Amino acid sequence: MRMVANADRIQIIADDITRLAVDAIVNAANRSLLGGGGVDGAIHRAAGPELLAECRTLGGCDTGQAKLTRGYRLPARYVIHTVGPVWQGGVQGEPELLAACYRNSLKLAVANGIHTLAFPAISCGVYGYPLEEAARIAVREVRRFVADDQQIDTVFLVCFGADVRTAYETALQNIR
Repeated sequence: MRMVANADRIQIIADDITRLAVDAIVNAANRSLLGGGGVDGAIHRAAGPELLAECRTLGGCDTGQAKLTRGYRLPARYVIHTVGPVWQGGVQGEPELLAACYRNSLKLAVANGIHTLAFPAISCGVYGYPLEEAARIAVREVRRFVADDQQIDTVFLVCFGADVRTAYETALQNIR
């Protein structure tokens, strides 16, 4: 795990989220929770078929909400699945829904005794959310949450690419 930036209990890292030994990783899932492309597919492949079997029992997940499963073959004990919004120009409530993904994932983490968790760049892949705006929302929501909650020790914002790292670093610097 290579550190890129650190502010309080938020750390920006460049790594493969499926290899992190944290209490929970967050999955940028689709509404079915049954796997897909990008980080969702990578998490399902790394966790093994048991994850898919458990996800089948959850009845899907609405956009902005979050659900918890075990991590199975992942180093992380749990997976928090959240469904980000598909970008439609920002006029369909996308900023509020994306912020809800982070807040609801963090609330679920606290409710389950999770102290360390890692987020990917939710909605920034095939869902088309503009990276810089998504990074601002992610950093703002995580920062607000950890300011009010002492249970969460560290939140990792995981970058899979230099463009994501730059967007998170810029957002973190601008929010200070």
